[in-house]
Amino acid sequence: MIFKAVGEGRPYPDHGLVSTRQWAQVPPRQVRLDELVTTKRTLDLGSLLSDDSTFYGDLFAHVVSYRGVLYLEDGLHRAVRAALQQRPVLHARVLVLE
Repeated sequence: MIFKAVGEGRPYPDHGLVSTRQWAQVPPRQVRLDELVTTKRTLDLGSLLSDDSTFYGDLFAHVVSYRGVLYLEDGLHRAVRAALQQRPVLHARVLVLE
């Protein structure tokens, strides 16, 4: 299995970070794919196969840590691409919510 679990929706409270500029204030770090719970059940194949899928967005995935669980909020295509390339980790911005 690639991820810890496949979820649907965000089980954590609204964190208020809506722009790439706001997320850029969160420092990136490595996270293991098998520790992530996705917040989306579907993947846009176009995003997965696109060479420039991060051209207009953040280079790092967005993860929310809530109650000890790491939720992959944005960057599912990056995570699946990493798994297809046999990489067990992903660089992500991890926002910790209390």
